Amino acid sequence: MEREQLSLHMNGGKGQRSYANNSSLQRTIIRKTRSILEETITRSTQLNREPPTFQFYLNDLFGNDFNTIFKSLPGFYERLLEDKGHKFSRCFINATPGSFYGRLFPSNSINLFHSSYSLHWLSQDPLLRSREVASLNKGHCHIVSTSPPEVYKAYLKQFQQDFKLFLKSRSEELVPGGAMVLLFFGRDETPRRTSFEVTSLILNDMLLEGLIEEEKMDSFNIPAYKPTVEEIRHVIEEEGSFFVQRLEILISPWYEGINIEGGDGFFVDGNVRAEYITKNIRAVMEPLLSTKFGGEVINELFIRFKKKIEQIMEVEKLEGATLVISMTKNH
Repeated sequence: MEREQLSLHMNGGKGQRSYANNSSLQRTIIRKTRSILEETITRSTQLNREPPTFQFYLNDLFGNDFNTIFKSLPGFYERLLEDKGHKFSRCFINATPGSFYGRLFPSNSINLFHSSYSLHWLSQDPLLRSREVASLNKGHCHIVSTSPPEVYKAYLKQFQQDFKLFLKSRSEELVPGGAMVLLFFGRDETPRRTSFEVTSLILNDMLLEGLIEEEKMDSFNIPAYKPTVEEIRHVIEEEGSFFVQRLEILISPWYEGINIEGGDGFFVDGNVRAEYITKNIRAVMEPLLSTKFGGEVINELFIRFKKKIEQIMEVEKLEGATLVISMTKNH
């Protein structure tokens, strides 16, 4: 899925549609789970030592907007100096482009990995090599309520292969006793609608109206999967390199974080909530969808997305599950 990988990135820059300005939900959840990260770091360090020199490696696919990150670093260093003073240890930040479904660093060279809202993305289209299974889901580009079991199984199989490779690669790169904290979208026992399903339904409507080409729709599946806790544990146990310290599920509304913009999201007007959700999803999905279907249909797609979200919120809750996992390397 080389073409999809090149476009599998968020909207860059700092404009109105950028991921930087439309990721309040992710930022809020990271803050809520900060204690788990701090606990993991404390478990991996020794007391009565001088503060270490920190070296961070920021990883994403090659199409990621690393320049915007680099431009923000002077301000970050200034705030760090103001908050911690000169006694704080030196901190160096680097970029490591490439897929984390494979090796990125030398063996035994990393103390801690922290992956935030990335591992639900797959390495490739899960139906790419099976036209027969893809045909069973014709008219849709992700798992929907009418998808047959074969589609679920194909997505699960791809996730299992990817996550197992991720664990193997990170275990080889971690020092003995090294740790990982992972945050990514998953699902619990409660059936919940996903943004991928909503996107698929809208694209299906646009296909039936002749606004997008059938050939493009038939050759596209959103490369993302939200696993259950049981599916996660199965892969971790099968791969065998890690011991799970904590595994938790955090349920939050799709408009989580809207209070950062002013006001409790629960009491905000439905139109405002739908607009907030749509901007967040567009910041994530626009590059991938534009590459496949062309930029000329994107505005129409997200106008429909917002309307669909408003309709859904009138009759059901829109909530998502975030899996939070802390684990240490076995040996």
